[in-house]
Amino acid sequence: MREKVKELSKYNIDIYGLEDKQYDYDMESGNAFFEDLEQDLIEQGHFKTHVVLNKSATMIQLQFHTEGAVTLTCDRSLETFEEPIHFDERIILKFGDHNEELTEEIEIINRNTNRINVARYIFDFIALSLPTKKIHPSLRTEDDDLNLEDDDEEAILVYSSAENTDEQPEEEGPVDPRWEALKKLKGE
Repeated sequence: MREKVKELSKYNIDIYGLEDKQYDYDMESGNAFFEDLEQDLIEQGHFKTHVVLNKSATMIQLQFHTEGAVTLTCDRSLETFEEPIHFDERIILKFGDHNEELTEEIEIINRNTNRINVARYIFDFIALSLPTKKIHPSLRTEDDDLNLEDDDEEAILVYSSAENTDEQPEEEGPVDPRWEALKKLKGE
């Protein structure tokens, strides 16, 4: 337990008494980071994170720049491979009377908070940067939508309304009298 606290304590930032200005922090970690967070998504990896903290009287803005790689298991072959990670993300912590998450990017923290730990933010950003399909690089094809980019040329219409076509939906069995009354109101 003592090692666990020691590993995650590297991500503590003392905010009590900080002046209203910008501060820079560099953090680096490996497998111990993922082991100590009590999660099952990532077991191994290494990364470096540069955190820029901008403090003002009403809030703290945290900018995260992370680069590294994590070891994933391929969904097809069950072989392990290294997936590069790279992201730039931001969190805004506003001072208030209680702790509350407003959005994915904005949280309220108690104004009496002395220290924040950014380990969970870093892990969440790493987890969100992983591909939805974990495919070994040797098995990837052009058809693998690893980045899930918007491509209008390949869009598929999943649902269409019969209102714009001449076709009327087939009626099966007796119609509920309430629907008949609504159709009369609509003028059909």
